[in-house]
Amino acid sequence: MQIDILGYYGGYPANGVGTSAYLVRSGDYALLMDAGSQALLALEKLMSPADLDAVLLTHYHHDHTADVGVLQYNRQLSPDKSKVSPLPIYGHTMDPLNFASLTFGPFTKAMGYTADSRLTLGPFDLSFLATEHPVPAFAVRITERSSGKTLVNTSDTRMFAGLRPFATGADLLLADANFLADKPEPKWHLTAPEAGQLAAAANVKQLVLTHLPQTVDLQLMKTQAQVAAGEVPVTLASEKQHFEL
Repeated sequence: MQIDILGYYGGYPANGVGTSAYLVRSGDYALLMDAGSQALLALEKLMSPADLDAVLLTHYHHDHTADVGVLQYNRQLSPDKSKVSPLPIYGHTMDPLNFASLTFGPFTKAMGYTADSRLTLGPFDLSFLATEHPVPAFAVRITERSSGKTLVNTSDTRMFAGLRPFATGADLLLADANFLADKPEPKWHLTAPEAGQLAAAANVKQLVLTHLPQTVDLQLMKTQAQVAAGEVPVTLASEKQHFEL
Protein backbone atom coordinates (compact mmCIF):
# COMPACT_ATOMS: atom_id res chain seq x y z
CA MET A 1 0.00 0.00 0.00
CA GLN A 2 1.27 3.45 -0.95
CA ILE A 3 -0.06 6.70 0.50
CA ASP A 4 0.71 10.16 -0.87
CA ILE A 5 -0.24 13.38 0.90
CA LEU A 6 -1.78 15.73 -1.67
CA GLY A 7 -3.02 18.36 0.80
CA TYR A 8 -2.98 18.65 4.56
CA TYR A 9 -4.39 21.97 5.73
CA GLY A 10 -7.78 22.27 7.38
CA GLY A 11 -10.21 24.98 6.33
CA TYR A 12 -8.41 26.65 3.46
CA PRO A 13 -5.21 26.32 1.37
CA ALA A 14 -2.14 28.32 2.38
CA ASN A 15 1.52 28.65 1.47
CA GLY A 16 0.89 26.92 -1.85
CA VAL A 17 -0.49 23.79 -0.14
CA GLY A 18 -4.05 22.52 -0.39
CA THR A 19 -6.53 21.05 2.04
CA SER A 20 -7.27 17.43 2.90
CA ALA A 21 -6.56 15.00 0.07
CA TYR A 22 -4.75 11.65 0.03
CA LEU A 23 -3.91 9.19 -2.72
CA VAL A 24 -3.99 5.52 -1.69
CA ARG A 25 -2.62 2.97 -4.16
CA SER A 26 -1.89 -0.71 -4.44
CA GLY A 27 -0.61 -2.13 -7.70
CA ASP A 28 -2.45 -0.32 -10.48
CA TYR A 29 -5.45 0.60 -8.30
CA ALA A 30 -5.75 4.25 -7.23
CA LEU A 31 -8.17 5.66 -4.65
CA LEU A 32 -8.45 9.39 -3.95
CA MET A 33 -9.50 9.87 -0.33
CA ASP A 34 -11.00 13.35 0.09
CA ALA A 35 -10.60 15.98 -2.60
CA GLY A 36 -9.90 19.30 -0.93
CA SER A 37 -8.82 22.54 -2.54
CA GLN A 38 -5.89 22.05 -4.98
CA ALA A 39 -6.22 18.26 -4.84
CA LEU A 40 -6.42 17.95 -8.62
CA LEU A 41 -3.23 19.94 -9.20
CA ALA A 42 -1.34 17.85 -6.63
CA LEU A 43 -2.73 14.62 -8.09
CA GLU A 44 -1.61 15.56 -11.60
CA LYS A 45 2.00 15.64 -10.40
CA LEU A 46 1.75 11.93 -9.60
CA MET A 47 -0.71 10.50 -12.11
CA SER A 48 -3.45 11.41 -14.55
CA PRO A 49 -6.83 11.97 -12.86
CA ALA A 50 -8.24 9.84 -15.69
CA ASP A 51 -6.50 6.83 -14.13
CA LEU A 52 -8.35 7.02 -10.81
CA ASP A 53 -10.41 3.96 -9.92
CA ALA A 54 -12.54 5.60 -7.22
CA VAL A 55 -12.94 8.59 -4.92
CA LEU A 56 -13.94 8.41 -1.25
CA LEU A 57 -15.19 11.42 0.72
CA THR A 58 -15.18 11.33 4.52
CA HIS A 59 -17.73 14.17 4.75
CA TYR A 60 -18.98 17.16 2.81
CA HIS A 61 -17.17 20.14 4.32
CA HIS A 62 -15.60 22.17 1.51
CA ASP A 63 -12.01 21.64 2.65
CA HIS A 64 -12.56 17.94 1.87
CA THR A 65 -14.66 18.29 -1.29
CA ALA A 66 -13.65 21.55 -3.02
CA ASP A 67 -12.11 19.81 -6.04
CA VAL A 68 -14.86 17.29 -6.64
CA GLY A 69 -16.54 19.62 -9.12
CA VAL A 70 -13.43 20.27 -11.18
CA LEU A 71 -12.63 16.55 -11.15
CA GLN A 72 -16.08 15.97 -12.61
CA TYR A 73 -15.38 18.54 -15.33
CA ASN A 74 -12.08 16.78 -16.01
CA ARG A 75 -13.99 13.55 -16.63
CA GLN A 76 -16.52 15.32 -18.85
CA LEU A 77 -13.94 17.03 -21.02
CA SER A 78 -11.69 13.99 -21.50
CA PRO A 79 -14.09 11.02 -21.33
CA ASP A 80 -12.22 8.84 -23.79
CA LYS A 81 -9.16 8.82 -21.54
CA SER A 82 -10.94 7.54 -18.43
CA LYS A 83 -9.79 4.23 -16.99
CA VAL A 84 -13.15 3.73 -15.27
CA SER A 85 -16.41 5.27 -16.46
CA PRO A 86 -18.43 6.43 -14.70
CA LEU A 87 -15.99 7.16 -11.89
CA PRO A 88 -17.52 5.98 -8.57
CA ILE A 89 -17.47 8.65 -5.85
CA TYR A 90 -18.27 7.19 -2.44
CA GLY A 91 -19.97 9.48 0.04
CA HIS A 92 -22.19 8.99 3.07
CA THR A 93 -25.94 9.12 2.56
CA MET A 94 -26.85 11.30 5.56
CA ASP A 95 -26.80 14.49 3.45
CA PRO A 96 -29.04 13.81 0.43
CA LEU A 97 -28.25 17.04 -1.46
CA ASN A 98 -24.47 16.71 -1.28
CA PHE A 99 -24.66 12.98 -1.94
CA ALA A 100 -26.77 13.54 -5.06
CA SER A 101 -24.22 16.05 -6.40
CA LEU A 102 -21.65 13.25 -6.66
CA THR A 103 -23.46 11.96 -9.74
CA PHE A 104 -22.59 14.07 -12.79
CA GLY A 105 -24.12 12.90 -16.02
CA PRO A 106 -22.52 9.68 -17.26
CA PHE A 107 -19.11 10.74 -15.92
CA THR A 108 -19.26 10.20 -12.14
CA LYS A 109 -21.66 8.14 -10.05
CA ALA A 110 -22.62 8.59 -6.38
CA MET A 111 -22.04 5.46 -4.30
CA GLY A 112 -23.40 5.49 -0.76
CA TYR A 113 -22.00 4.24 2.51
CA THR A 114 -23.07 4.30 6.16
CA ALA A 115 -21.33 3.51 9.44
CA ASP A 116 -22.27 -0.15 8.97
CA SER A 117 -20.88 -0.44 5.45
CA ARG A 118 -18.10 -2.79 4.49
CA LEU A 119 -16.72 -1.96 1.07
CA THR A 120 -14.40 -3.89 -1.21
CA LEU A 121 -12.63 -1.49 -3.56
CA GLY A 122 -10.07 -3.25 -5.73
CA PRO A 123 -7.38 -4.59 -3.39
CA PHE A 124 -8.77 -2.76 -0.34
CA ASP A 125 -11.36 -3.54 2.33
CA LEU A 126 -12.92 -0.48 3.95
CA SER A 127 -14.91 0.07 7.13
CA PHE A 128 -16.27 3.23 8.71
CA LEU A 129 -16.87 4.91 12.05
CA ALA A 130 -19.18 7.89 12.60
CA THR A 131 -17.15 10.64 14.25
CA GLU A 132 -18.19 13.59 16.43
CA HIS A 133 -18.23 16.72 14.27
CA PRO A 134 -20.79 19.45 13.54
CA VAL A 135 -21.84 17.59 10.37
CA PRO A 136 -21.95 13.83 9.73
CA ALA A 137 -18.38 12.65 9.18
CA PHE A 138 -16.71 9.26 9.10
CA ALA A 139 -13.34 7.83 10.02
CA VAL A 140 -12.10 5.27 7.50
CA ARG A 141 -10.10 2.08 7.99
CA ILE A 142 -8.47 0.73 4.81
CA THR A 143 -6.86 -2.71 4.79
CA GLU A 144 -4.84 -4.05 1.88
CA ARG A 145 -5.92 -7.67 1.57
CA SER A 146 -2.67 -9.03 0.15
CA SER A 147 -0.46 -7.71 2.95
CA GLY A 148 -2.85 -7.02 5.80
CA LYS A 149 -1.42 -3.50 6.10
CA THR A 150 -3.87 -0.97 7.45
CA LEU A 151 -4.35 2.78 7.12
CA VAL A 152 -6.75 4.65 9.41
CA ASN A 153 -7.91 8.20 8.74
CA THR A 154 -9.77 9.77 11.67
CA SER A 155 -11.29 12.41 9.39
CA ASP A 156 -12.60 15.45 11.30
CA THR A 157 -13.55 14.71 14.87
CA ARG A 158 -13.18 15.60 18.49
CA MET A 159 -11.88 12.93 20.85
CA PHE A 160 -14.34 10.21 21.80
CA ALA A 161 -14.09 6.65 23.08
CA GLY A 162 -14.84 4.89 19.80
CA LEU A 163 -11.69 6.13 18.08
CA ARG A 164 -9.30 3.86 20.00
CA PRO A 165 -10.81 0.48 19.03
CA PHE A 166 -11.31 1.65 15.45
CA ALA A 167 -7.65 2.66 15.09
CA THR A 168 -6.15 -0.26 17.03
CA GLY A 169 -3.10 -1.79 15.37
CA ALA A 170 -3.06 0.49 12.34
CA ASP A 171 0.23 0.63 10.47
CA LEU A 172 -0.38 4.32 9.74
CA LEU A 173 -2.77 6.68 11.50
CA LEU A 174 -3.71 9.93 9.79
CA ALA A 175 -5.07 12.02 12.65
CA ASP A 176 -7.01 15.26 12.45
CA ALA A 177 -4.89 17.57 14.62
CA ASN A 178 -6.07 21.14 14.32
CA PHE A 179 -5.33 22.49 17.81
CA LEU A 180 -2.59 22.83 20.40
CA ALA A 181 -3.10 21.55 23.94
CA ASP A 182 -4.57 24.79 25.27
CA LYS A 183 -7.59 24.90 22.93
CA PRO A 184 -10.72 25.56 25.04
CA GLU A 185 -14.07 23.91 24.42
CA PRO A 186 -15.87 23.48 22.15
CA LYS A 187 -13.37 21.37 20.22
CA TRP A 188 -14.53 19.71 17.01
CA HIS A 189 -11.02 18.53 16.09
CA LEU A 190 -8.31 16.70 18.02
CA THR A 191 -5.62 18.59 19.87
CA ALA A 192 -2.03 17.51 19.25
CA PRO A 193 -1.80 15.72 22.63
CA GLU A 194 -5.10 13.96 22.00
CA ALA A 195 -3.80 12.67 18.65
CA GLY A 196 -0.70 11.38 20.42
CA GLN A 197 -2.76 9.76 23.17
CA LEU A 198 -4.92 8.05 20.57
CA ALA A 199 -1.86 6.69 18.76
CA ALA A 200 -0.41 5.28 21.97
CA ALA A 201 -3.69 3.82 23.23
CA ALA A 202 -4.42 2.21 19.84
CA ASN A 203 -0.87 0.84 19.55
CA VAL A 204 -0.42 2.13 16.01
CA LYS A 205 2.89 1.88 14.19
CA GLN A 206 3.11 5.51 13.03
CA LEU A 207 1.18 8.73 13.56
CA VAL A 208 0.87 11.47 10.95
CA LEU A 209 -0.67 14.75 12.05
CA THR A 210 -2.83 16.22 9.31
CA HIS A 211 -5.69 18.70 8.78
CA LEU A 212 -3.16 21.16 10.19
CA PRO A 213 -3.76 24.80 11.15
CA GLN A 214 -2.17 27.62 9.17
CA THR A 215 -1.28 29.96 12.04
CA VAL A 216 0.12 27.67 14.74
CA ASP A 217 3.69 26.62 15.51
CA LEU A 218 3.65 23.18 13.87
CA GLN A 219 6.87 22.06 15.52
CA LEU A 220 5.27 22.73 18.91
CA MET A 221 2.26 20.75 17.74
CA LYS A 222 4.51 17.83 16.79
CA THR A 223 6.34 18.00 20.13
CA GLN A 224 3.09 17.96 22.09
CA ALA A 225 1.85 14.97 20.09
CA GLN A 226 5.13 13.08 20.46
CA VAL A 227 5.20 13.50 24.24
CA ALA A 228 1.71 12.00 24.42
CA ALA A 229 2.44 9.28 21.85
CA GLY A 230 5.43 7.89 23.72
CA GLU A 231 7.31 5.43 21.53
CA VAL A 232 5.00 5.82 18.53
CA PRO A 233 6.85 7.95 15.95
CA VAL A 234 5.07 11.18 15.01
CA THR A 235 5.44 13.18 11.81
CA LEU A 236 3.74 16.25 10.42
CA ALA A 237 1.93 15.82 7.12
CA SER A 238 3.83 17.61 4.37
CA GLU A 239 3.46 18.25 0.66
CA LYS A 240 4.60 15.38 -1.56
CA GLN A 241 5.01 13.09 1.48
CA HIS A 242 5.01 9.42 0.50
CA PHE A 243 4.53 6.32 2.64
CA GLU A 244 4.87 2.66 1.72
CA LEU A 245 3.38 0.09 4.07
